[in-house]
Amino acid sequence: MDINYELYKVFYYVATSLSFSDASKKLFISQSAVSQSIKTLEKKLGQSLFIRSTKKVQLTPSGALLLKHVEPAMNLISRGESQLLDSGTLGLGQLHIGASDTICRYFLLPYLKQFHKTFPNVPIKITNATSIQCVNLLDQRKVDLIVTNFPNTHLNHAYIQKTVCNFSDVFIANPAYFDFDEQEIAFEQLQQYPIMMLDRNSTTSEFLHNLFLQHQLELLPQVELSSNDLLIDMARIGLGIAFIPDFCLSRDDSDLIVLHTKEKMPTRQIVVSANTTLPVSASTEEFLKLLPDARTASA
Repeated sequence: MDINYELYKVFYYVATSLSFSDASKKLFISQSAVSQSIKTLEKKLGQSLFIRSTKKVQLTPSGALLLKHVEPAMNLISRGESQLLDSGTLGLGQLHIGASDTICRYFLLPYLKQFHKTFPNVPIKITNATSIQCVNLLDQRKVDLIVTNFPNTHLNHAYIQKTVCNFSDVFIANPAYFDFDEQEIAFEQLQQYPIMMLDRNSTTSEFLHNLFLQHQLELLPQVELSSNDLLIDMARIGLGIAFIPDFCLSRDDSDLIVLHTKEKMPTRQIVVSANTTLPVSASTEEFLKLLPDARTASA
C-alpha cells in the first residue's frame, strides 16, 4: 500500500500525545493540516484510528495496533539520524544504554569510565529502567543495547550478546534485631520474618516468587521497593530481612549478616543484549569489546 511517510509521522505524534494541537506544535504545521492528514490516512487504511471528542482524543484498537508498529520505526529513524550526525563529527555515534540503577552502580560504572576515557567525544546516554522495562526499550528501538539480569522471561534469547557476570542472591539482616538459632535457615522459616525485596516489576521479584513456588510456598513480602540500596538501609535499621544481589553488599556492612538458606539458591547472570534485527552501531561494538565474558572466565 502506497502511503506517504509523512502521514505516519503525523499519526505518530498525535498517537503519542493524544492531542491534535500538541502534534501540530511539534510538527510546526496547522492543526487543520494534522486533522486532514489523519483523515487521509484513515481513508487509505479503511480504519478509524482515533476516537475524537471535545474533551480528549483516544486511540481505537486499530490505532493502538498501528502505533505498536509505527513507534519502533520512528525511533529507528530518529536513532539512525542521530548516529549519522554524531559519526560525521565524532567518529562514532552516540552510545545509548538501558540498565537498572543497581546494574549501573555496581557493574557498569568502571566500563563506562573506560569507554569515556577511550572515546571522550562520544556521547553516552543511559536510560534507567528495570530489567523487564529494558526489554521493552530494546524492542522499541529506543536504545542500542541493554544490560539486564537473567533469567528474564521477557527477553528474546537471540538478542543476548554476552554473559558478563555471574552472581548469587542473598538474604541479609541485622542480628541485633532478630534471633537466629541456626546457621542455616529454611525458606519456610523465613516466612516468619518480614521479608523486604524489589517490587513486582523486576526480574528479582519474579525469580524469588518462582523459587518459593517450586518449594510449594507462598511468598508474601512486607516491603516492596524499587531500590536495592534502600533495602539494605532498611535491613540495617532492623525493619526486616532484605533480599538483594550479593554484589550490592559492601564489606563495610559489618552490622549485617548473610543468612544461608537450606535450599540451594540458583546462580543468576547479568547479560548484555542488542536487537539483532538492526545493524550494530560502531559505538556499541566498541563498548561490547570492553565488557568481560563471564562464561570464558569461569571455563
